[in-house]
Amino acid sequence: MPAVPLTDWLRGQDDHVLADLLRARPDLATPPPADMAVLAARAGSRASVTRAAEGLDTFTLAVLDALVVAGADRSPVPVDAVAALVGPGANPGRVRAAVEQLVRLALAWGAEEISVAPAAREAGGLYPAGLGQPSDALDGVDLPALLDELTEADRRLLTTLAHGSPVGRTKDAAVVVPLERARTPVQRMLAMGLLLRRDAETVELPRQVGLALRGDSPLGTVRLDEPELRTTRRTVSTVDATGAGEVLELLRRTESLVNLWSKEPASVLKAGGLGVRDVRRLTRELDTDERGAGFVAELAYGAGMVADTGAPTSAEWQPTTLADPWLAATPANQWATLATAWLDLPRLPGLAGMRDAKDRVLAPMSDDLRRPPAPAERRRVLAALAELPAGTGVAAPDELADVLAWRAPRRGGRLRDEIVRWTLTEATALGVVALGAITSAGRALLTDSPAAAAKRMAESMPEPLDHVLVQADLTVVAPGPLEPQLAIDIGQVADIESAGSATVYRVTEVSVRRALDIGRTAEELHELFRTRSRTPVPQSLSYLIDDVARRHGRLRGGAAASFLRCDDPVLVAEVVAHPAAASLELRRIAPTVLVSPLPLADVLDELRAAGFAPAAEGTDGQVLDLRPTGRRLPATARTRRGGPPTPPSDERLSDIVHQLRAGDAAAATRRGRTVSLTGGSGAADTAATLALLREAIEQRGHVLIDFVDSRGVASQRLVTPYRVGGGVLEGRDTTGNELRQYPLHRITSASLIGS
Repeated sequence: MPAVPLTDWLRGQDDHVLADLLRARPDLATPPPADMAVLAARAGSRASVTRAAEGLDTFTLAVLDALVVAGADRSPVPVDAVAALVGPGANPGRVRAAVEQLVRLALAWGAEEISVAPAAREAGGLYPAGLGQPSDALDGVDLPALLDELTEADRRLLTTLAHGSPVGRTKDAAVVVPLERARTPVQRMLAMGLLLRRDAETVELPRQVGLALRGDSPLGTVRLDEPELRTTRRTVSTVDATGAGEVLELLRRTESLVNLWSKEPASVLKAGGLGVRDVRRLTRELDTDERGAGFVAELAYGAGMVADTGAPTSAEWQPTTLADPWLAATPANQWATLATAWLDLPRLPGLAGMRDAKDRVLAPMSDDLRRPPAPAERRRVLAALAELPAGTGVAAPDELADVLAWRAPRRGGRLRDEIVRWTLTEATALGVVALGAITSAGRALLTDSPAAAAKRMAESMPEPLDHVLVQADLTVVAPGPLEPQLAIDIGQVADIESAGSATVYRVTEVSVRRALDIGRTAEELHELFRTRSRTPVPQSLSYLIDDVARRHGRLRGGAAASFLRCDDPVLVAEVVAHPAAASLELRRIAPTVLVSPLPLADVLDELRAAGFAPAAEGTDGQVLDLRPTGRRLPATARTRRGGPPTPPSDERLSDIVHQLRAGDAAAATRRGRTVSLTGGSGAADTAATLALLREAIEQRGHVLIDFVDSRGVASQRLVTPYRVGGGVLEGRDTTGNELRQYPLHRITSASLIGS
């Protein structure tokens, strides 16, 4: 097979494959500069550029914005000019290093003169660096001299737009008047060309004016250096011991949740998740706040120890079969299970209790809390802590959030800083972080295996105790974590009164009876306290155990599905002696009464086959007919709706009229050059559509677009375009006379119409 040149092979790949390949293997980007320009332009699709920009720090993004502002997406820009735009404090060598990083990521190409992919402009938003679109009318104008002649009110207006959003809404933009008739600052700036009118209520500050007003800071206020992170220093043993203490409390709460839902499962809301009533009950049982209770529930859910029963009605949260091995595991392995589940949990427990866009409360364990990027964000926060020396922690979570925001300002969305705080809070409750520093077990969890992390946690935990302290008030004090078997034994005969570093149990009549109910004897309970207590066993405890044991079991109960009675004890003895009695599991509880765990119909059929003639009786002692009835299906009610249909609302009628007028306008419009997005290569069609839309904006003309809305309904729109960028066409719908935005991926074709 003949060898294919590298450049030709790269040209034949899909855009996204090409982008990922060039970023993973920058050594492949070695074709001639002209070829590299073509390849980088193809690799620079909007989605690909946005994904790559999420990993850039603030300084590198400032360099990318400077390239876009300088017009590197249209023609090459010298590196020195880029350094001047970044700001007076920008080191030229550092700017060149940032440019080289952009080239390695296939976001730019060139050596001394740099070009960037056209999608870099859209990835940075409609207004790169907060600057508006350039105005051709201001080319060659002496802006500094023109700005010096402005009044204080006019200059204050322009300064506000220059240091904030370049777009403003005002009623003064409704009509453009000559300068001599202008009465307001907006009207004067429009007449002088220092503001651009986008529609009857929107004005925009041209890019040239914004750059002139910003002076030495063309990109605005940009922090070029990473914020300083204040830290605190403690010994590693102190950090690990503090984290181990938090782990013991978390394990106790998780075990309490499993035991509680084993007895009284929580209800599943119709929309999914845990209801307010169950959250409050869980809060009381776990002795924590609602956010802490929700976090424990999310941990158990993420570890697979609890699940939704999935019943069509009355669904409940119940423990799964994974809960039993977890309860029997060592504390270190229990922690490793929960910590690993949390680290890979594709959910944000911190969202619980907040409200969504529809003002609905987000419930714990609901699908609304699902966020697939959550594991990567947690690892990013922990990795930042792991960069610090062992035992060194952050002084304030907000400062760590500022540092991570500087390192990746476009990552995390609007919850970027909140995710950092939630991660630190959850990691502290898990013992992964303590006193602001990552623990040894947390570092092993991040860089090594769960088994290695469990070993580290076992070394940090205090040694399990083999004894308790029995008090005269019938309380049992465990001064630390108990051995697993001892904890089970004490938990069977006593109830937890308070938990913490030292757990206090109380022995009551109910708790002793519970131990006897599961098969323990009075002698075993005496032996337990006599051998495991470091203090003398009080006499009151011995008396309590003996008194409860003396009364326990005098009245017995059992389960039976059917009974047989007969006034003749001889007949009863004959039935018991028959071989059928063994298969029926008949047991005599009185001289004339037999019981069986089998249904009554089966018992009677078996006895009749053996030659006996029993009869069934009801609760009143009368003979009962047990013959099965014929099969039936449940009846379903059928209803008919009558009456006239519901008349449409005024809004619906108005929408129908609007659609009819839009169709008439579209039908009466004579189309010019047309571009279709329904066939051919997607990249070429999209580029042609953008070119057509920008041509319409320059000519101040109209476009007729075929548009598919979010419900899949196709329609035609006659639009006056104002701006295209960021994957959105913004313009005025001439039929409805309203300003709208149309996502480009929903436009199937576009035709150019005259002005």
